[in-house]
Amino acid sequence: MKIKFRVIRCQSGLLISLLRCAMAGVLMMGTLAQAADSRPRIGLVLGGGGARGAAHIGVLEVLEKLRIPVDCVAGTSMGALVAGSYAAGLTPAVMRTELSSADWHDMFQDNPPYSDLNYRNKRLSQRFLPGSETGVGENGVQYQTGVVTGQKVKLFFNQLVRSDFGERMIEQLPIPLSIIATDIGNGERVVFRDGSLTTAMRASMSVPGLLAPVETGGRKLVDGGLVDNVPILEVRERCQADVVIAVNVGSPLLDPKDVGSLLSVSAQMVNILTEQNVSRSLATLKSTDIYIKPDLDGITAGDFDRHAETADRGRKAAEGVVEQLKRLSVSDTQYAAWWAMIATAHRPAPRVDEIQIAEMKTVNPAAVERRITQPKGEVLDPAKLNRDLLRVYGDGYYESVDYHLLDGRERNILRVLPIEKSWGPDYMRFAVNLETNQSAGSTFSLRGAYHKTWMNSLGGEMIVGAEVGTRNQVGLEFYQPLDVQQRFFVEPAISIASESVNIFQNDQKIAEYKVEETAGTLALGANIGLLGQVRLGWRETDRRASLETGTPSLPSGSKRFGGWFATMDLDQMDRLYFPTKGWATRLNYFSSDENDYSKLYAEVRGSYPIGDVVLGGRVSYLNSPKGDLPIYDAGSLGGIFNLSAFAKGQLIGDEISFGQLRAEKIIGRLPLGLRGDMRFGMTFEAGKVNRRFTETELSGWQDSTTLYLGGETPMGPVYLGYAYSSSGSSNLYLFLGVP
Repeated sequence: MKIKFRVIRCQSGLLISLLRCAMAGVLMMGTLAQAADSRPRIGLVLGGGGARGAAHIGVLEVLEKLRIPVDCVAGTSMGALVAGSYAAGLTPAVMRTELSSADWHDMFQDNPPYSDLNYRNKRLSQRFLPGSETGVGENGVQYQTGVVTGQKVKLFFNQLVRSDFGERMIEQLPIPLSIIATDIGNGERVVFRDGSLTTAMRASMSVPGLLAPVETGGRKLVDGGLVDNVPILEVRERCQADVVIAVNVGSPLLDPKDVGSLLSVSAQMVNILTEQNVSRSLATLKSTDIYIKPDLDGITAGDFDRHAETADRGRKAAEGVVEQLKRLSVSDTQYAAWWAMIATAHRPAPRVDEIQIAEMKTVNPAAVERRITQPKGEVLDPAKLNRDLLRVYGDGYYESVDYHLLDGRERNILRVLPIEKSWGPDYMRFAVNLETNQSAGSTFSLRGAYHKTWMNSLGGEMIVGAEVGTRNQVGLEFYQPLDVQQRFFVEPAISIASESVNIFQNDQKIAEYKVEETAGTLALGANIGLLGQVRLGWRETDRRASLETGTPSLPSGSKRFGGWFATMDLDQMDRLYFPTKGWATRLNYFSSDENDYSKLYAEVRGSYPIGDVVLGGRVSYLNSPKGDLPIYDAGSLGGIFNLSAFAKGQLIGDEISFGQLRAEKIIGRLPLGLRGDMRFGMTFEAGKVNRRFTETELSGWQDSTTLYLGGETPMGPVYLGYAYSSSGSSNLYLFLGVP
C-alpha cells in the first residue's frame, strides 16, 4: 500500500484555512492508522543479559534495513536500556556509537576522577578505604546497598535519551514501552508503563549486590531479570501484538566446576532464577512469532569492551531468520512515515533561566550550588552539567545527584536533585595495613574512625580515630569551614601515638626504640577550589624515646618542641593509587625558634600514559634552612617506593635528596564494581642522605631498582616485588592496604 501526502499551506487568521489544516491533520493520521491496520501489529521483546545485551542493537539494524515498524517494545535489564533508547527515537546507529564509546568500567565507579574530589575527601581516601564506609544514624548501623550506587550510570542514561530537553516520560514516548523490574521486598514483578524513563531503565539494570536498588513509589527495585527476563506476555498485552519478535541474550548456567567462589555462586543463583522465568516465557511463543537467540558463546555479562563484536553477532542472528522477518516489511513510504513519528527531534539545546537546588535534611544546599558552573541565561551544556554533578557527588554526602529540566514556555528551570545517603550522615571508616619485607620483618595495623558530618550549617566535621598494631594511635580532629562556600576553615587536632622504630648500621638492624608522641595542631586554611589546600598554623609535640632492644646508638629521653608551620598541597592525579595521568606537589615548612631549627620539604609527582604503558616520576628534597634537624625530627629513606631495596627508615639524616622514575604496563582490569588496573611495573630510584645520624658505609648516592606486580583491590593497593641496589642491599616485599 502506498501512502501519498498532500501539503496544505495554512493562512493564519482565516477560519476556512484553519479548518482545512485540521482536516489535513486528521486525514494524515487516519491514513497512517489505516496503514498500521493493514499489517500485523508487531511487539518487540529485548531480554536482559548485561553486556550481552549489545546484541539487541544488531537486531535493530536488521529490522531497520528490512523496514519493519514496531508497535510496542518491552525490555529487561540491558534490554531495557536498548528498548528505552529505541522507544525514545534513537537510531540503531546512534545507539551503537554511544554505547561503544561509553567507558563502562569507569561508569561502574561512582566517584569522579580523584583530581575532581575536594582536598578534604582526598585526605580521607589517603587514610581510609572508600568501600569501608559504614553508616551510623538514627536506625543504628547501616550499609550501602550495592557496590555501586549507579551515579555515573544514571547520568549516562540522561544524556543518552536527551533528558536535557526535559524529563523523558514513558507515557509520552512515540513507541509504547514497558520496562520490567523486581521489587526486592516481596519479589513481585513491577512493570513501568509510565513515569521517568531513565529511572525505569536504571531500576531494571540494578543487578543485586552490584548496583544499589532504586527507590521509587515506596518500593526498592532491582534487576527485572529475576522475574521476567524476556517479557513476551507483557508486550503481547501492551499493544495487542499479532507478532512478537523476542530476542534472548541471557547468560547460560555456569559449569559446576566453575562454581567455587562467592561471586560465582551468586551469579549462578541469579542465572538459575533467570533461566526458569525465561523458559516459562518462551513457552508462550506462537507459531507466528519470531525467536532470535544470538550466538554469544565466550561473551560474558561483563564484557562491555566487546560491545561492537556483540552487536555484530546480534545482527548475524537476525539475518539468520531474515525470511521470517521479510514478511513483516512495509514499503519505503510507510516506513518513512512511521519513523518520522518516532525519530528524536534535533532541537537546539535549551536555555537555563533559573537553577534550583532541592532542599535536604542535613546538607546546606549551598554546598551543592558551589559546584554548579552552568551560567543562568545561557544554553545548557549537558557534558559540563554531568561533570559538575559528579563533583557534587564526590563531596561524599549523597546517595545520588540527578537533575530535571522543567521546560516552560517562557522560563526553563534546571532543578538539581541531590539525595542524601540513607546510611548517613555519620560514618565508621576503616583501613588495614600489612607489610612484609625481607629486611625488616612484618608490620600490621588496623585503623578505624568515627566520622561525624554536617554538625552545623557551614559543614563542620569531627573525626575520632584509633589505630592498633605495630603503630598505636588515638586522635581527635575537628574541621570547621568559615563560610558557606567552604573556602576558608579552621582545623584543630590532637593525637597520642606510639610505635617501634628500627635503627640500622649498614644493612644490619642494631637496635629497636619505642617512640611515644603527643601532638597538637591548630591550623587556619584555605581550599583552592578542587586543586588543593594551603594551611598555616602552630604545632606542639612532646616525643619520648626509649631503647627496647639492641645497642644504644641514639639518645633516649623526652623532648618537647613547637613552632609554626605552613603547607601547600596541590593534587591533580586522576587516581590516588596507580594513576595514569596528572601531577601533584607538596611544600611543607616548619620553624621552631625555641629549638633553633627549621625544616623544609618539597615534592613533585607526575604520571603520563603512552598506550597501555604509564610513565611516572617523583622528586623530593628535605633540608634544614636554619640550624640542623634534631634526631627526633629527622628525615629518612628506605621502604617501599622510597628507595625500596632498603628497610623502612634505614637511612636517617638531616638533608635528603630523592628521585624516582617509574614505568608500568597495564596487564588487566579488575571486574566491574571493583577498582583499578593490574600492572607490572619497574622503578629506578636514587637517594642521598647528608649529615647522617647513624654510622654506615652507605655514603653518597644510593640506587634501587624494583620489579613488581600491583593492583588496586577492595582492601587497598597490593604490591608484590623485588628490589635490588648496586650496594648489595636487596628486599623482597609484600604490601596490602592503606599506607
